[in-house]
Amino acid sequence: MNLETEKTMSRPEASTALVRKAELEELLIDAEADDEQVQQSHPLVRRPWLLLLGLILVALNLRPALSSMAPLLSDVSKSLGLSAAQAGLLTTLPVLCLGLFAPLAPVLARRFGAERVVLGILLTLAGGIILRSNFGEIGLFAGSVLGGASIGIIGVLLPGIVKRDFAKHAGTMTGVYTMALCLGAAMAAGSSVPLSEHFDHSWAMGLGFWVIPALVAAVFWLPQIGQKHGAHNVAYRVRGLLRDPLAWQVTLYMGLQSSLAYIVFGWLPSILIGRGLTPTQAGLVLSGSVIIQLASSLAAPWLATRGKDQRLAIVVVMALTLGGLFGCLYAPIDGLWGWAILLGLGQGGTFSLALTLIVLRSRDSHVAANLSSMSQGFGYTLASMGPFAVGVVHDWTGGWNAVGWIFGIIGAGAILAGLGAGRALYVQVVSEKV
Repeated sequence: MNLETEKTMSRPEASTALVRKAELEELLIDAEADDEQVQQSHPLVRRPWLLLLGLILVALNLRPALSSMAPLLSDVSKSLGLSAAQAGLLTTLPVLCLGLFAPLAPVLARRFGAERVVLGILLTLAGGIILRSNFGEIGLFAGSVLGGASIGIIGVLLPGIVKRDFAKHAGTMTGVYTMALCLGAAMAAGSSVPLSEHFDHSWAMGLGFWVIPALVAAVFWLPQIGQKHGAHNVAYRVRGLLRDPLAWQVTLYMGLQSSLAYIVFGWLPSILIGRGLTPTQAGLVLSGSVIIQLASSLAAPWLATRGKDQRLAIVVVMALTLGGLFGCLYAPIDGLWGWAILLGLGQGGTFSLALTLIVLRSRDSHVAANLSSMSQGFGYTLASMGPFAVGVVHDWTGGWNAVGWIFGIIGAGAILAGLGAGRALYVQVVSEKV
């Protein structure tokens, strides 16, 4: 086994010893040489539009399996006779699977290559959607597990691909990827109920329709298979992430902001229905809020990378998110759309910044892939507790007012974690070529 050890370091301050500064400059020179080698050996870099198209289509499929369920949850529960606890589990289970299966991503990528894994898991996602919508209660829960697991694995791999092939435009490309992800969520949230009504009020068709974009993405991702990746075809093992405080701050921010996002995906329509909206209206409000995320998901990373660090941006987007959540929960219903817009502006920024932090806190694509696995693995496992807590509190109180405490506690924790994760540092790890 040939080992070449590189240590990633935090950005040098004015008081840093000259020897450490020289070591960092040497590492940066090596990184630039590596990038040049990839530019020469990676054919997709000469055709970035092909990879970009594939990334956008894949990202479009990373939320419909999640956001399509919430507007149809009452219909599904009535049709299958689900209890409130089972309905709550149905909103929590896919998010939990995002975290539990995320650590498999780097293992599979080292064995088969990231591009092949993305293709295979897209087909697995399609299978989960079919299973969820066609085989009763057992299929519903089994398909939800399979869909959540698939999304968790793909979601870990894409930031590393962005870091590898678009390193000089990581912030912008992360925004584009996040924008596509939000668009997929918005389409599913807004159209699942109309699709169900179009097909004789069949919730199965409203959920099962989303197998089509998954298969289309697989077709367009197929050209990525078999491409040569030069230096990046070598497997790397990264050690030390679990001991690095900055890595845990990135992870906590990812998990806590995701918890609020999945509360919105899983429960916002139910909250709004409880306030007097019809299921169609509630789904449209969720869809509209997610559509607004398109703007902030693209703008927030670009703006955040213009400053010396990302701390101010994190505070701003979290404040917008909390304001929108409290408005949707407590404010007069006639101003609902304004609060939904505010919520969308905040959440589009929180998630895109979480992905941007993975890239910015990593010195190279190997570290980015492993930090992505850690932050999404532990983070989404933590995030799943948010929707579960909302369901429990709603059952205890018989209403929605008390869930505002959940919003406030999670939001405050996300701000604290973000203030640490937003500092202009690199995680300190050891990256070994094997």
